[in-house]
Amino acid sequence: MNLKQNKWIKSIKNSKNSVVLDVRTPEEFKEGFIRNSVNLNIYDSQFFLDEIKKLKKESCIHVYCKSGARSFQACELMKQFGFENVFNLEGGIMGWKGEILNN
Repeated sequence: MNLKQNKWIKSIKNSKNSVVLDVRTPEEFKEGFIRNSVNLNIYDSQFFLDEIKKLKKESCIHVYCKSGARSFQACELMKQFGFENVFNLEGGIMGWKGEILNN
């Protein structure tokens, strides 16, 4: 499900088992990321699949990328693996109005 930033944030706060995934490359992640996010590069497909299989299917997964396209693909893929609560950040980190952290 695509969510605008305010609803995406509210969904994270209201979920007791929320996971925030950044599906960009490690290089992009180092440039800045949203607090508490885990970097799982969707372009590294085998690694990405191996890592999402470790997640609990009942968790609320909040996904973002640079613009929202890769994260949308990640959400669709996760749904195929039985995840029901996946939420894509519309506009990605490019449209993010909140805090961005750096390594």
